[in-house]
Amino acid sequence: MLSGLTIQEFLLKTASHSPVPGGGSVAALSASLAASLTEMVANLTINKKGYEGFEQEMKTIAKEAHQFGKKFAQDIDKDANAYNEVMSAYHLPKDTQEEKKIRQEAIQDGLMQAASIPLDVAKNAAKLMVFAGKAVEQGNKNAITDGAVAAMMAKTAALSALYNVKINLNSITDEIFVEEVSKQIKDLEVDVVNKEKEILSLVDL
Repeated sequence: MLSGLTIQEFLLKTASHSPVPGGGSVAALSASLAASLTEMVANLTINKKGYEGFEQEMKTIAKEAHQFGKKFAQDIDKDANAYNEVMSAYHLPKDTQEEKKIRQEAIQDGLMQAASIPLDVAKNAAKLMVFAGKAVEQGNKNAITDGAVAAMMAKTAALSALYNVKINLNSITDEIFVEEVSKQIKDLEVDVVNKEKEILSLVDL
């Protein structure tokens, strides 16, 4: 499992000639780091003098960010597995018409799955940004830049994941699927960029 590698092992594997982990897995990793930073800011606020009024909010943020982090870590492997499934489909036999049909269906199913996983990462990264924003606004001011970095990482993770969605859409023949996902991409891109601007406006250094 990629998510079980040490940081150094992950970096070396990413730099190798192997196509996985690729951009999708790195996007999920970035999102998981954003979740960890968000959780950290919340934990640094809990039980801190002067932040008693935000105690319950920070506990909720810490819990939600932790759950997001776990899911993003799983997505690192899900993205790599989806890529491998697509590659396996391309290697299916295509000598007869029936084999060609089976192969093409497998390729399309694989591509849609390969698009759906990073799309999910992007959606959840956008949701995480809400918690990162609250951590920046209400959390321990000594960790405000950590919350800001969490928001920035989450935005980058979302936009990076959406690039991986787009490249898969280019090969998907289901026009309805492509149209629906393309609209979601546009909405998410605008959403995360605006969220980041709003959050960073709270940081006065």
